[in-house]
Amino acid sequence: MSERAIKIELSLNEALVLSEFVDRYTNTNQLTIEDQAEQRVLWNICCELEKVLIEPFMKGYPEMLEKARAEVRDSLD
Repeated sequence: MSERAIKIELSLNEALVLSEFVDRYTNTNQLTIEDQAEQRVLWNICCELEKVLIEPFMKGYPEMLEKARAEVRDSLD
C-alpha cells in the first residue's frame, strides 16, 4: 500500500478537546464521550477524512484496511 500523507487541520479549541479525549482514553482505557464537544471534534475529523479518502469506496477496501491496521499497530517483537 502506498504511504501518502493526509493532513488534518484543527483549531486550537478542537486540538485541546481532542487532546483531553485521547489523554482520558490513555489513562482509563475507556472511550467515552464526556462532553458533546468531543463528539463534534470526532465528527469534524470524519468529515475532513471523507473529503480526501477514496479508499473506503474502492473494491478491496476490507483488505486495504486490514493491511493498514497491520502496518500501524505496535509490533509484538
